[in-house]
Amino acid sequence: MMRIRILWVGRTRERCLEEGISRYLMLLQPLCRVSVVEIREEKGKDRERSRAAEAERIVKQTASYILLDERGKEFSSPGFARFIQERWQETLQEKGAVDFVIGGPFGVADEIREKATAVIALSRMTFTHEMVRLILLEQLYRAMTILKGKEYHH
Repeated sequence: MMRIRILWVGRTRERCLEEGISRYLMLLQPLCRVSVVEIREEKGKDRERSRAAEAERIVKQTASYILLDERGKEFSSPGFARFIQERWQETLQEKGAVDFVIGGPFGVADEIREKATAVIALSRMTFTHEMVRLILLEQLYRAMTILKGKEYHH
């Protein structure tokens, strides 16, 4: 069974987003194993210092990951499903899980972007880092239903 880890910076504070996140994590359970790793958000007004501290915490958790960034490559939903399947097959022998990284409110340090195995965008629009969590989970669910031939994507 495919394993996916999502590393995100900070806690989800919006209750409506937390409910949606829980819903999609539950829907994904029969299709793949998804786990969430919460990276502690660095507090303070210095953006560079915050991103650097969060970068250290991210690299302690994963060395091979796909970064979500508005400047990344965009996919159709079927294209995203194929992308995930290809990444899963590539990582199967290495570590057995596909890791996604979502930065915090200030984004991520340049080193995180540079070390990513791929950088993808959910849209050219900017979303809050908390909204991206829910959108990614919905797209993962859509991708899994596409790969498994289930009716969800029209």
